[in-house]
Amino acid sequence: MFSLTAGLTLSLSAQAAEVNLRFAHFWPATSGISQELESWGKNIEEKSAGRIHVEMYPSQMLAKAPKVYDSVVTGVADVGASIQGYTANRFPRSQLVELPGIVATGQQGSCIIQNLYQEGMFDKEYDDAHVLFMFTHGSGHIHTKDKAIKTPADLDGVMIRRPTVVAGELLKGLGAEPVGLAAPEMYGAMSRGVINGVTLPWEAMTSFRLNELADKHTQIGLYSLAFVVTMNNRVYDSMPDDLKQIVSDNSGIEWALKLGAAYDRLDKKGLQQAKDMGHEITVIEGGVQNSEWKPMIDTAVNTYTQSLKEQGINADPIINRAKALSETCNQQVVIK
Repeated sequence: MFSLTAGLTLSLSAQAAEVNLRFAHFWPATSGISQELESWGKNIEEKSAGRIHVEMYPSQMLAKAPKVYDSVVTGVADVGASIQGYTANRFPRSQLVELPGIVATGQQGSCIIQNLYQEGMFDKEYDDAHVLFMFTHGSGHIHTKDKAIKTPADLDGVMIRRPTVVAGELLKGLGAEPVGLAAPEMYGAMSRGVINGVTLPWEAMTSFRLNELADKHTQIGLYSLAFVVTMNNRVYDSMPDDLKQIVSDNSGIEWALKLGAAYDRLDKKGLQQAKDMGHEITVIEGGVQNSEWKPMIDTAVNTYTQSLKEQGINADPIINRAKALSETCNQQVVIK
């Protein structure tokens, strides 16, 4: 009876609304990031006094993780949260924030990428959708099953899931064998032995239950993923001006920082869970600046930026601005 009543209430809410938005993403419904995105929807509903209704579709219900962005462009979804790097070579400028040495925390990274976007540093990468806000997770680390990774030599030939081409270049430069998988596919691949480990922030180790499988962790801060929340252009353009304003008021840096803050909170929980489970955690002193790791990482970064140059993209201005913002964003008041 409860579920029937809840379903009827939801249906009536949708019928009463002027605008119904289907919000697609890939995080599990119970994850902290999913709940944070849901709070965005509830906020929009409240601010519009119910004139906008947001229906969440987590766990790839509406579109597979690599297809979320396109699902918004084509109108399968009205709003979507996606990873730019899941569609290789489509957002090369945005993906530069993935490089090591730029992002340390989710809030800092979210501040960096949102400001880069607002300053027009990403050219026309998002012309086919209406951008609401961007964010990043915090530092991404290496998590393995059975074998501890303490030096680059330990990665030689090890099958490690890479989230994007950028992270893959870094892993390849360190001697690993990168395997491209979307986040929801990791658990099955690792449990079957298809991969020996993953590169993830601590948050994802709980959200995708990887702490159940990986018992060795190497904290190094190898990369950070970028995310974007977009709305279908036609849907946004068709809204009355006052509803457009509500959407705009709930976009930009405020929500970028909220999602970044959520990642930072959840990173602490993921790390604590691994400690409570008695896992082996190796902390690389100095992170990517460690003298044993830095030469190979620098070579991989140079290889990647050179490949962009061959495509006519000069990465240097974006990287330099990102590093400058890194300092500025670190000093900003942050959300606890």
